[in-house]
Amino acid sequence: MGRVGQMIAGAVTRVQTTLLAQRGGMLGWVPVCLAFGIGCYFALRVEPHATVFFGLLGLAACTFAVSRLLNDALSPFAVGVGLCLVGFVLAGARAHSVAGPVLGWRYYGAVEGRIVAMDRSQSDALRLTLDQVRLDRVPPQRTPDRVRISLHHEGSVGITPEPGLRVMTTAHLSPPSGAVEPGGFDFQRHAWFARLGAVGYSRVPLMGVAPPQDGQAGLRVFRIRMAASARIQQALLGDTGGFAAAITTGDRSAISRDALEALRASNLAHLLAISGLHMGLLSALVFAALRVLLALHPGVALRWPTKGIAAVGALIAAAGYLALSGGNVATQRAFIMVAVALAALIIGRRALSLRAVAVAAIIVLAWRPEALMGPGFQMSFAATTALVAVFGWLRNIERDFLPRWAKPIFATVVSSAVAGLATAPIAAAHFNAVAHYGLIANLMSVPLMGILVMPAAILSLVLAPLGLEWIGLWIMGLGLDWILSVAHFIAGLENARGYVMGPGPWVLPLLAMGFLIMILWRGRLRFAGPVMMMLAFVLWHGASRPDVLVSDTGTLVGRMTDAGRALSKAKGAGFVARNWLENDGTGRSQRAAAELWREGPIIHASGKRATARIVSCAAGQVVVTSAEADHLRGQPCLLFDPQTLKRTGSVALWAQEDGWRIVTARDLAGDRLWTNWPKPDRRDQYVRINPTKRP
Repeated sequence: MGRVGQMIAGAVTRVQTTLLAQRGGMLGWVPVCLAFGIGCYFALRVEPHATVFFGLLGLAACTFAVSRLLNDALSPFAVGVGLCLVGFVLAGARAHSVAGPVLGWRYYGAVEGRIVAMDRSQSDALRLTLDQVRLDRVPPQRTPDRVRISLHHEGSVGITPEPGLRVMTTAHLSPPSGAVEPGGFDFQRHAWFARLGAVGYSRVPLMGVAPPQDGQAGLRVFRIRMAASARIQQALLGDTGGFAAAITTGDRSAISRDALEALRASNLAHLLAISGLHMGLLSALVFAALRVLLALHPGVALRWPTKGIAAVGALIAAAGYLALSGGNVATQRAFIMVAVALAALIIGRRALSLRAVAVAAIIVLAWRPEALMGPGFQMSFAATTALVAVFGWLRNIERDFLPRWAKPIFATVVSSAVAGLATAPIAAAHFNAVAHYGLIANLMSVPLMGILVMPAAILSLVLAPLGLEWIGLWIMGLGLDWILSVAHFIAGLENARGYVMGPGPWVLPLLAMGFLIMILWRGRLRFAGPVMMMLAFVLWHGASRPDVLVSDTGTLVGRMTDAGRALSKAKGAGFVARNWLENDGTGRSQRAAAELWREGPIIHASGKRATARIVSCAAGQVVVTSAEADHLRGQPCLLFDPQTLKRTGSVALWAQEDGWRIVTARDLAGDRLWTNWPKPDRRDQYVRINPTKRP
């Protein structure tokens, strides 16, 4: 026992010594622990009861109290456990706070509501978000708080939509759909936190019901944004005006699909989103300009805290930009990061440090826990953390070998390369695409944003009261024309965009943990980070795709062949088809994939007539229909019709020796606040366990 005791004491001493070496860097692990708890909440398959959250909150308080009684070796572990529990509770509290009615059926009829947002859908249709909704013959307690309607034809716009206008139309509405394949992007969860209770489309003209009201400040700001966007588009025509409106007011409705595709293929689409880059450039420009102005007066420069005053001015400018741009989640996140950096300057601390990044992450996670699951949060904090760490390392290295004029160029190249490397795996995991020439495109475009575009935007704002904003906009247009030309040139190169297979569920968490250990940990354990990242890439490389995919409405089926995935239809369900093919790691079009389709053990019937022509099916066959197929129930095949798919969601099948392994979207999404699944039916049990042999 004496020897065992000595070994335990030695281990405790080593742990204590290792943790003491982390003093000063523990703050960086606070958002990591919060994120772990938030991730655990979203990974659950069953929604916890409210008493669970109160119990976990009490347990977290106990762990914090106990941590004060423990020694230095154990106290951080107790605090970490408490923070994980707090993250879990924060996510649950947020999910319950945004709860609202969700439409439980397909609806066709009159829709009335107030316009609170306008944008463009992926099909380039004008899309309106309405609140204060009224639906025909639907009681208020079952009416969604918000609905989103796409106007599919320009002729459907009977009036000019404007913020705050109360409108009426006849529309098709349905509940937010689940994942296009099991484990894919969960639109139901996204819609829940966006308070969208129904989505749909309209093909008839809008009618104005009531004029805009000036009662709400948010709508007044919305109208100012739309007026500014219209003025910008008058001064700058085409995609240039749409680009300018997007980066100043957040209105992307005027930029064409061709320009969007070119920006995405060249890895320049991030310039459209008002994120950390734009907010940082604006704040830096205002900060530098104010410092220069204050330095012009010797008395002010010597007696006043010019750095703090300039930081306050930059913070006010950033807040104004936040309001003007619409204040979406990405912009709010960017503002928080910039505000933390400027606050550090005000109190005399270093603006860019891992501690500042950690504080910003803590604020974002506490305020919007669901942001953790989106690519925006992951990419922005990955890029910022990597940039701070790399430039902190370079700060300790002599760079006198570079001439003075080359140092800004060196910093630009390093920034683009580091940010690109840090965000590339996350972008590939979420969007299944890699821009092969993205670094070149960013080096040719991003510096121009800071040198020309953002200063011109500030100049146009300053000159606007004099009616001379066109001067700044003209200069701004020169820079944006260059960026668009670079995007189209890069996108037109051969193999400009590559596609990668979607990763498994553990790849991104493992990759993120390895990255954080490599950046945050002090000591030899840091080298475990790259090992974990390599393991994540190995798991990614070994990921497999389903042999068969079935959409949640039965309108599309995809079967894997030696030549790639074959699709059952060349048209229709385009969003689903595009996601399947991208997740497979191929850029093939839906039409090309449909040419590979051959009938076999997988039978797809689209429509009532095609369904009625299937009178029987054999064991091992998979029959998918877009119409009810009650006459096939009880037969030995696997049947997926709308009645079944409504309870299961999309379906993935893997071929095995003894039949099919089946995973449904409901299996992975579970029964949560946002899923809105109907009750299971005993007739569907055979869908999960199939005793029949595969032919």
